[in-house]
Amino acid sequence: MEKVKSLYRKYRHGIPLVSYMVIYLVWFAWLEERNQKGYQVIHVSVDDYIPFCELFVIPYFLWFLYVAAVVLFLFFRNKQECYRSCIFLFTGMTIFLVISTLWPNGHHLRLTEMPRDNILTQAVAFLWKTDTPTNLWPSIHVYNSLGAHFAIVHSAELKGKKGLKIASCILAVSIILSTMFIKQHSVFDVVTGLALGAVMYVLVYRKEIILAGKTQRNMKKRISM
Repeated sequence: MEKVKSLYRKYRHGIPLVSYMVIYLVWFAWLEERNQKGYQVIHVSVDDYIPFCELFVIPYFLWFLYVAAVVLFLFFRNKQECYRSCIFLFTGMTIFLVISTLWPNGHHLRLTEMPRDNILTQAVAFLWKTDTPTNLWPSIHVYNSLGAHFAIVHSAELKGKKGLKIASCILAVSIILSTMFIKQHSVFDVVTGLALGAVMYVLVYRKEIILAGKTQRNMKKRISM
C-alpha cells in the first residue's frame, strides 16, 4: 500500500493531463461529427500552387510520436517543465476547440484521385478516410510541433544536446510543411498556427520580454511626468 501511495504522490501530476486529454478527444470527436454538415471553407490563393507530395505523410504521422514522446519525457524527468509544456499545448488546443465550435471550418483541397499508387499514397488515402477535412484552424499539427520543439529547447535535462535540438527543429519544420503538401491544411491554418505559437511562446517561455516592455512603459511615463 505504501508503494502505491508513493507512486501516486510521485506521478499525481498526470491526473489533470489525462483528464484534459479525455475532454479534448470527446470534444474533438463531437466536432468531427457535427461540422461535416456545414462549415466555412478556408482557402487562400497560395494553396493552389502547393503541389501534392505523399512523402510528407511520414513526418505528418511522426507528429503523434514526437509530441507524445516530449510530454512523456518531461512527465517523468521534470514536473515543472511538464506543466509548462502542457500549459502551452493545452491552451492552444482549447483555443482551437473553441474556434471550431463557434466557427465550423474546413477545406476542399484534397485530390479527387491519387496521382500515383504506392505505400505512401495509400497512407494518405487512409488518413483522409479517417480524418475529415474539417476543424482545421489554427493547425494543431503546426502549433503542437512548435510546442514540442520549444519544450526540448528549454529543457534543463537536454541542455547541451545540440544535435537533438537540431533534429527536433528539422522534424518540426517537416511536420509543418507536411500539413500543406499532403493537403491536410490551408496555408491560412499554418500561418495562424505559427502566429498563435509565437504569442504563446512569449507568454509561457519568455515572460521577461513582457516584463521588460512594462518596465520601459513605466519609465517613459515617469519621464513624461
